[in-house]
Amino acid sequence: MQDTAEQPTPLSITQTTTAAGIRALVLGGEIDHDNAEQLRQSLRVDADGPARFVLELSAVTFMDSTAISVLIVANNAAEEAGGWIRLAAMSEPVQRVVEIVRLDTVLTCYPTLCQALTD
Repeated sequence: MQDTAEQPTPLSITQTTTAAGIRALVLGGEIDHDNAEQLRQSLRVDADGPARFVLELSAVTFMDSTAISVLIVANNAAEEAGGWIRLAAMSEPVQRVVEIVRLDTVLTCYPTLCQALTD
């Protein structure tokens, strides 16, 4: 008998660095307790570069409280290093969570990746 329950979509992270030293991360899938460490490692502040991150979230289908915690801790570390974290192109489910927990009052949110990179 085959299990017909929906399997979670694994988290995917594609990272590029702009000429201005901003790390753009395009995320997809679900961000939860099982894969939060992957996100945490991607947002680690390095001593050799600016701590500026833009997360493009249009393909993220689910985000739980663990993901919110990772983002807040990473943002605090980025700010301590003189940087920031921005969210861009949030999918509807992610935007709803961000607004409910008021993460949009902590992190700057943009409708597009381009806007987040050029502001």
